[in-house]
Amino acid sequence: DDIPQAVAQGVADLGIVGYNEVCERGESVEIVDRLGFGVCRISLAIPKAEEYPGLEYFNGKRIATSYPNILDKFLKDKGIDAKINVIAGSVEIAPTVGMSDAIFDIVSSGGTLVSNGLKEVEKVVFSEAVLISCGNLSEDKAKLLEQIKFRFNAVRDSRGKKYLLMNIPNDRIEGAIKIVPAMRSPTVLPLAQSGWSSLHSVVDESVLWEKIESLKEIGAEGILVLSVEKMVL
Repeated sequence: DDIPQAVAQGVADLGIVGYNEVCERGESVEIVDRLGFGVCRISLAIPKAEEYPGLEYFNGKRIATSYPNILDKFLKDKGIDAKINVIAGSVEIAPTVGMSDAIFDIVSSGGTLVSNGLKEVEKVVFSEAVLISCGNLSEDKAKLLEQIKFRFNAVRDSRGKKYLLMNIPNDRIEGAIKIVPAMRSPTVLPLAQSGWSSLHSVVDESVLWEKIESLKEIGAEGILVLSVEKMVL
């Protein structure tokens, strides 16, 4: 929670924190990169038995939250007059114990809402982990920042990728390349056995089994699937 403040005041040059915390704290920091993990949203939720006609539902209602600044701005922008009750933790139980009529809280899968008899009705902020900077880095520190971003990108670009190795008859290599073209072109190496080669490529995990089936159909054998830890494009 204190990371945006520490970076804004120059106590730290960089920080990794949820975008939701950057919005809530309102500190003067620069968002350098969105990191693609810690994905969630901050939403308004009400008891599941309640009818929801729209935002006007919240006029005159009590809303419990740990994010009063984000909520206050949202309500004012929408012209809604509601009372904000600030709660440090376990916001989802507030309606059940009579502390509020609704909540404004982080939602990931939505399971916590369901288990507390609530339903999500308005998605307000979409959040993920972000890399932030104080914005006035020295030349040396700016270079270090670029190195850090480069390494983050190498990890991020490898997500959802699989490394394929296979044995393929030489007369089927062109067909295999059409199935798994890789980033530029697959690596093809001759095997000790005449007439065969080893082909290496990278594919998206989402189409992995489809690709493997197609490769098997044209004669690929000994297919290995490996994880990709980092990928530099």
